[in-house]
Amino acid sequence: MRIELQNVKKIYNQGMASEVKALRSVSLSIEQGAMVCLRGASGSGKSTLLSIMGCVFPPTSGKAIVGDKQISRLPDRFLTLYRREMIGFIFQRFNVLPQLSVIENITLPLLPLGVSPKERVRRAKPLLEKLSITHRQDFPAGNISGGELQRVAIARALINDPPFLLADEPTAHLDTRLSLEFMDIVCGLKKAGKTVILASHDPLVADHEEVDRIIDIRDGQLVLPKSP
Repeated sequence: MRIELQNVKKIYNQGMASEVKALRSVSLSIEQGAMVCLRGASGSGKSTLLSIMGCVFPPTSGKAIVGDKQISRLPDRFLTLYRREMIGFIFQRFNVLPQLSVIENITLPLLPLGVSPKERVRRAKPLLEKLSITHRQDFPAGNISGGELQRVAIARALINDPPFLLADEPTAHLDTRLSLEFMDIVCGLKKAGKTVILASHDPLVADHEEVDRIIDIRDGQLVLPKSP
């Protein structure tokens, strides 16, 4: 399965004085099992591009295919259902609920699916162990460190075992040591066969040896490599 975009445009507040053309005729293809970095400054359009790939919302025009679905034609309800099955999304500020425990945060995506409490815990246990946060499972998420919050966000993104993992500025709030730890984790996921797409302007991410491809974006357009 791959991600393919054809002449994708995204316009916010279309037809209004506050109209913003966030993406302008973007076309690209990302193969299964690749680790890709979307690189660009704040406001370049990389987060919008990531959100379209992550089935958060459809493009204004153009064709977007994720796996075997043309998401540009899916109504919002079906887009949400498809995202739950196919996409693990790590948000820039983690979007963890501080009043809930670590394990409750991780298993949140299972609630709309009607998964029993016992089964939710069973699915979470291997992720807690893999990410070394088992000892924090019953702590309120608001009482753990930034690095542990990052691991909670990763575990939550993986709870449905999706083929695609997307992360928006995943190292923006981490120091160098924790950023390297994050990259080690996602490299392991890549080796396990997942497609990993990271939107970041952090050189530690873009220059990592396991990143297969860097896609530069500026002013809503892909920046083509210069000819030699």
